[in-house]
Amino acid sequence: MGRLMMSILHLFVVLFLITMSKANYQSPSLSGKPTKNLVAPGKCQFTDEFVSVPLMERIVVSSTSSVLRFGLPDASAPLNLSTCACILAKAKIGDEAVIRPYTPISTNDLTGCFDLLIKDYGPDAKMSKLMCKDLKVGDSIEFKHISPNVKLQAPFKPKKICMIVGGTGITPMVQALHAILGDAESTTEAVMLYGSKVSSDILGKELVDSWASESDRFKVVHVLSDEPTDSEWKGPRGFINADLVKANFPEPSAGEDVLIFVCGPPPMYNALCGPRDQKELTGVLADLGYKAEQVYKF
Repeated sequence: MGRLMMSILHLFVVLFLITMSKANYQSPSLSGKPTKNLVAPGKCQFTDEFVSVPLMERIVVSSTSSVLRFGLPDASAPLNLSTCACILAKAKIGDEAVIRPYTPISTNDLTGCFDLLIKDYGPDAKMSKLMCKDLKVGDSIEFKHISPNVKLQAPFKPKKICMIVGGTGITPMVQALHAILGDAESTTEAVMLYGSKVSSDILGKELVDSWASESDRFKVVHVLSDEPTDSEWKGPRGFINADLVKANFPEPSAGEDVLIFVCGPPPMYNALCGPRDQKELTGVLADLGYKAEQVYKF
């Protein structure tokens, strides 16, 4: 009887740990309500010196993307990252020290760890391959946070925040949406044009779709470039273009009441607003009459 009781107890503990793992993963990264928890720049646990922290959990969320949960130097405190901001990851891959920026999708409500949503872009993308496939739970990677990682800060002043997103460009938008939609007193509205390749690999789709369905201040339009022609997809196909912008964004004459966030791959920047490091506004948004001060390139 003692062995039977011990076996039952062991099974209970295993099931409890599995349940807790799933619960810990579910909130607040890719599910749950938007949460406003703003922290001023300069409070982040990561500073301008790289520090090593362990991978605690990796959850595969699509055929090419994963959520990675990393520990923090101080396990009793949150990341304390300002909104919007990113952090830098560094790993030695072969003989090369590879550094890449990542924007956490978790909020400052999460204590002792933070979550990254990362897409595996294939064997030539060394860091994303390491993150999504090679790094094992318990292995460590280095992170730091420097002042150029701090982007436009919430709360945002314009009445309408318009978002043009491609792929992993969704991550800073999740940060921004937490701040916008998580503020019950705010009247700021947000609309997102979200470009992906196929419906099965829209990063964070369930999260942004749920927020759009539950809020009258947020709308999302998914646009697919490579969706099979025989699929049941009813939304727009192709790439984000002038017609979609005109149909969903306020006119340029809205002035300071509208601000357009852009984050995605280089071809998206080139076509819609000009390269990310180019101050001059070019492309579709310039052709439609928007001004450089109405566009923020993440």
